[in-house]
Amino acid sequence: MTYVIESARPDDSARLGPLLLRAWLQTYPNPEVGIDEDWIREHRGSSATAEGVTQWREFIEEANQQPDLLFCRVVRSATEIVGVLCGRRGEVVTLGPMYLLNHVQDQGLGGGMMTEFLTWAGAAPICLWVTDYNDSAVRFYQRYGFEITGERELWQGRLPNLRMTREAAS
Repeated sequence: MTYVIESARPDDSARLGPLLLRAWLQTYPNPEVGIDEDWIREHRGSSATAEGVTQWREFIEEANQQPDLLFCRVVRSATEIVGVLCGRRGEVVTLGPMYLLNHVQDQGLGGGMMTEFLTWAGAAPICLWVTDYNDSAVRFYQRYGFEITGERELWQGRLPNLRMTREAAS
């Protein structure tokens, strides 16, 4: 299968919500912290609703109108979208969301998206949140110069996240 990384199009919005839900269902179940399929569907299922699709469409349209402020790339094959990386520029650049479905990981696609994102971000400092038990994601970000800050949050009172930052490039 051939995959390409390209700017998201407004029509992609109908596929991005279900992609995120599928990625969450693959990535985050963890009985030790009380995260199961029902909890994920309760807290992320809205991304796959009509309202979620509308929010994605608005974000993509805005990103296409203001590419210096908003970033959104998808990984697509001829038939499906299998990954997404978005970001926004403020006082610092914020990375997220970034997801790649399990069956296409370890093929260089995440690195390709990250390279495009880092080029877009330029020399700005970058921050993100990553789930602390998602060891492969933590290692991935560390390969690109991100460091764990020690700041933590419990998203929706349950999902343990770590803050990672990448200092301004010199």
